[in-house]
Amino acid sequence: MSDSIPDSPLGTANPAISQRFRGFLPVVVDVETGGFNAQTDALLEIAATIVRMDHDGRLYVADTVHAHVNPFEGANMDPESLKVNGIKPDHPLRLAEDEVPAMTKIFKRVREEVKATQCNRAILVGHNAWFDLSFVNACVARNGMKRNPFHAFSSFDTATMGGMVYGQTVLAKAADAAGMKWDSNEAHSARYDTESTAELFCRMVNAVKPVYEEFLLPSGE
Repeated sequence: MSDSIPDSPLGTANPAISQRFRGFLPVVVDVETGGFNAQTDALLEIAATIVRMDHDGRLYVADTVHAHVNPFEGANMDPESLKVNGIKPDHPLRLAEDEVPAMTKIFKRVREEVKATQCNRAILVGHNAWFDLSFVNACVARNGMKRNPFHAFSSFDTATMGGMVYGQTVLAKAADAAGMKWDSNEAHSARYDTESTAELFCRMVNAVKPVYEEFLLPSGE
């Protein structure tokens, strides 16, 4: 990964996004795992998608950093979970990394964007965000990692947002309600899920932009 901040068709990182979320930079994260317990079950895949703000104050999907992860020593891997996500941990073509280099790569990209946007720190966005955040935090604690760019307990949950905006809490159904294309064959890949969640998040935030802007206007204007 380059040390430079990736560009996009709509330009480079816009510091105005720091004002939209009280100094936090929303970064969309999805993990694929060997179960539901962050303390005992393997982290097998992680992806983080950067969202940016254009000059009209609308969010858009910028870029994604992704890693396949080797299970930590003694990690549990539930066959039912592996059946759902389709991951074969020992497959020779997975090109997986150990937890520390994988998470370091994710954190590096996020810190770059936090700095470029003049935000204070990142805030995790996820579909049922508590799940993704719990696995990130468990990995950090397990490996004694420093400089975690994410807020330790706050997050934006697109399942909750989807229920509020579209009346749908399942990612595929919320995406459909938002007018997005959904490929069920790609679902449960961390890259696909995080980019889909990022697009959904952007659409929902953009949909309430008029309400946000009205709230900001002084009374009487």
